[in-house]
This record gives sequence, C-alpha cells and structure tokens, in this order.
Amino acid sequence: MQNKDYLPNTGMTIVQREDMFRMNTDTKLLGQFMKIKRSDTVLDLGCNNGALMLYASVHHPRFIYGVDLFEEALKLAKQNLELNQIENFELIHGDATEVVLPKVDVIVSNPPYFKTVDERRKNDNPYRAAARHEGSLTIERLLKVCEKTLSDHGHLFMVHRPLRITEIFEEALKGSLRPRTMCLVYDENKDEAVSVLLEFHKNYKGDLHVLKPITITR
Repeated sequence: MQNKDYLPNTGMTIVQREDMFRMNTDTKLLGQFMKIKRSDTVLDLGCNNGALMLYASVHHPRFIYGVDLFEEALKLAKQNLELNQIENFELIHGDATEVVLPKVDVIVSNPPYFKTVDERRKNDNPYRAAARHEGSLTIERLLKVCEKTLSDHGHLFMVHRPLRITEIFEEALKGSLRPRTMCLVYDENKDEAVSVLLEFHKNYKGDLHVLKPITITR
C-alpha cells in the first residue's frame, strides 16, 4: 500500500510504501544538514524512495544520481522525482560496492546502522533488513566506495549512530576522507545522543567543526 506524505521543510510530496523503509527524522535532519552547490553532481548511496534526492534537488544541483539494491525502491524513487518535476536524475540498480558509479562532487547516505552477527535477528522484510543491517555495505566498504567515487575535494554527508563514531573515523582516516563537520542529535526523552550527522571532505586539511547539538522534541 502506498501513502502520500509531505517532505518536511520543502514544498514537495513523497509517496511511500508501507512495506519499505520509510522517511524518518534522520532522513529529514540529513536533508537539512547537507550543503550542495548548483555546479555539483550528487549521488545518493542507497536512495530507497528518493527522499534524499528530493532534498538535494532543493539546491538545484547540476545532476543527481541514486543507487539502490532493489528495483522496486528505484521505481518508487522515479515516481517521486517525476511527481515533483525533477528531470536531471539517473537511477542505478545494484550493490553500491559492485556497480560502476560516476564521479561526483557530493555523496549523501543514510546507510544501515547495525552489524548483524546473528542472521536470525534480521527483519524478515528484505527492504527493511537491508536498510537497517549492514550486509555488504559495511562502514569500511561504504567509505571506500565514497573515496573512490568522490572527485578531489568532494564531500560526503551521512547520518549514523553515535556509538560507531570511532569506527567511522578510523576507517575514514585510512584513506583520503577527513571529518570536517559533526553534529550530535539528542532526543529530549533520552540521556545519550541518538544520531550523529557527519560531513567528510576528501583531502581536507582543516579542523573538525562540532556544531551546536540538535534536540528532538516530542
């Protein structure tokens, strides 16, 4: 079943399927966190229903690519982009660690957050399992794909869980990606941060800037 919703803080609408991973607070926060110029080409790594591609389109970039494992997700992304009169896009079907991707200036990604040691703990729904559990797209592989795909001085914007910050930084520092901006996200009803927004800059030589935290109110 499909539902039509508003994309927060935009004038756009988005169609979502109940059996697929749906736009959430992390999607909205990442959509508002990323910085894109008109001259940029953008890639959404794991684009699902195209929500982050729509957020990217607000900045009127030169071109937007999306890649996803599932053809059904890409059909939904295409529907949403066309619904909002976006024309400068291309959708790529396949595993991001295996397909040939174009060189881009900006990558955005809301990747799977959780390692899955026990396969029995995975969601039976393949769409939701791929969105939540790493599978082939581990942090190591994600960052290697980003490093290979980004142009010199390109930017990666991603959202993840705070408990994995150390691992993310360690893997990034093995290559040419350097953390440039970080923002922790808190839920007013919880003691610890629930998400972290990160910007990496390829071949960056400057300092890490830690922004004022965001607090989600209920």
